Amino acid sequence: MSQAYYLQGSPLTVRLNSFVGRLARHGVSLLGTQELSVRGRKSGRMQRIPVNPHHHEGAQYLVSTRGHSQWVRNMRAAGGGELRKGRGSHAFTAVEIADDEQKVVVVRAYLKRWGWEVNQYFQGITAKSTDAELLAACPDHPVFRITVED
Repeated sequence: MSQAYYLQGSPLTVRLNSFVGRLARHGVSLLGTQELSVRGRKSGRMQRIPVNPHHHEGAQYLVSTRGHSQWVRNMRAAGGGELRKGRGSHAFTAVEIADDEQKVVVVRAYLKRWGWEVNQYFQGITAKSTDAELLAACPDHPVFRITVED
């Protein structure tokens, strides 16, 4: 059995993500970026990371560009988290999309919107890739449908 895909960030990327997350936490969103907080499955502490929530056909999604990362594993355990931009924060529940064919539609739309920023993490897959190419890439990129709690 092969190891699940995960592309770890370089030290520069980690610092840049920290900076972008702090900006979102203080109300400065770069093209829709928000800060995700999810409870650690082992530590119990909140883990924070900047994300690009994606709206598609009336639903909201989180796509893991780097694969099966720590926030993905924590989200699977926690079943939800919190999105923050400035003083506004919204708790949400999350359900992982298991059907790769359903994920193809969401990932293609995500890459159309965010590809300029994230294409390098998709190993050559872009919004213009064929359905078969996207379908082959989907197991490496978890997708969660999120529902904001009122």
